[in-house]
Amino acid sequence: MECVLELRGVSKQYPSHHAVKGISLSLARGEFFSLLGPSGCGKTTTLRMVAGFEEPTSGQVLLNGADITHQKPYQRNVSTVFQNYALFPHLTVQQNVEFGLRRRPGNHFAQRALEALDLVRLAGKEARRPSEISGGERQRVALARSLVLAPDVLLLDEPLSALDPNLRKQVRAELKAIQRRVGITFLFVTHDQEEALSLSDRLGVMNAGQLQQVGTPEEIYLRPSTRFVASFLGDINWIDGVGVRPEATRIAKQPPDERPARPATVVQSTFLGNLIHVEARLADGQPVTAEISRLSASVLAGDPVYLWWEPADELVFE
Repeated sequence: MECVLELRGVSKQYPSHHAVKGISLSLARGEFFSLLGPSGCGKTTTLRMVAGFEEPTSGQVLLNGADITHQKPYQRNVSTVFQNYALFPHLTVQQNVEFGLRRRPGNHFAQRALEALDLVRLAGKEARRPSEISGGERQRVALARSLVLAPDVLLLDEPLSALDPNLRKQVRAELKAIQRRVGITFLFVTHDQEEALSLSDRLGVMNAGQLQQVGTPEEIYLRPSTRFVASFLGDINWIDGVGVRPEATRIAKQPPDERPARPATVVQSTFLGNLIHVEARLADGQPVTAEISRLSASVLAGDPVYLWWEPADELVFE
């Protein structure tokens, strides 16, 4: 696929710490790509170097094959949706969306702003101020303001973090649908694993300034390349150095035929609607978590059980 954004050995060194360490990455046109990692891992610094708010200490940033490493933010055709949305409180919704367009040639900015608001389902609210609309609607205004500029890459810095959990899921689905409609490359920064897995065509997992793995959500979850990636992308049991996801950990009241199993004791069983979360302890005291179907035989605290898993579900690292 056609490459729209490329980072070549990009690093950022501050006096106090090395924030980003030699990242190389290519994004395809029309791709939804997420940078995922814990706070302080360098993902926002990476985004800011693409936007032009920070300049790399070394390495190159290329847009459509052209080196933009030293260009000012307004010189590069990328746009940013900030975590706090950065809307102008004294301007109406429409005026906020028109703001960036007014610096560009042409006089059709009112029509283009209304089309962008229609795209994010805010038609009819163009005359309101940011204080007169909900948090989810403010997020969509910020999105419309960036989309109306038709950037090659749209940068999103944890744009859903200020929303309550239920609204986050709703806006997440809208964001994916909008990205598919407009076909613009999205570079999305988040520390939320579920967000990255559900939204992304591909994602990159960062830790301590380094890009540890890049791949599809399925590849990274099922075939993580490091212990950190395995642990960051969801719960995992470490049993004798082998990693097993809770949903792949099976529980039986009788030892299964012709397969090795570990005796354990149930510590706690929690009903979560669609599944049952079981905490157990092996004979050596090691804790193990399993997620089983609510249709399975129930287990109670104190029950002796056997734990087993398929060899294909084992995650083994050096």
